[in-house]
Amino acid sequence: MSAWVNDALRLKAERDRRMAALDEFLRSYEAEHGEITDQEIAEAVHGARARAVVVRGKANAGKARAARRRGRGAA
Repeated sequence: MSAWVNDALRLKAERDRRMAALDEFLRSYEAEHGEITDQEIAEAVHGARARAVVVRGKANAGKARAARRRGRGAA
């Protein structure tokens, strides 16, 4: 059991270090280039999704699944 706890603590410490490094990178980037806006994030997400390669299923399966959850049938 203590091995699991030790492993979990090690993984959390690694994640915390990565998040701190990302935070420092973003702080440095924004100091040089200005704050990253919600519009820039939305454009980046849209571009990444447009370039994504579907490995399994159909390219619009996620949209159809979301529409069914909302009760609209297949989109």
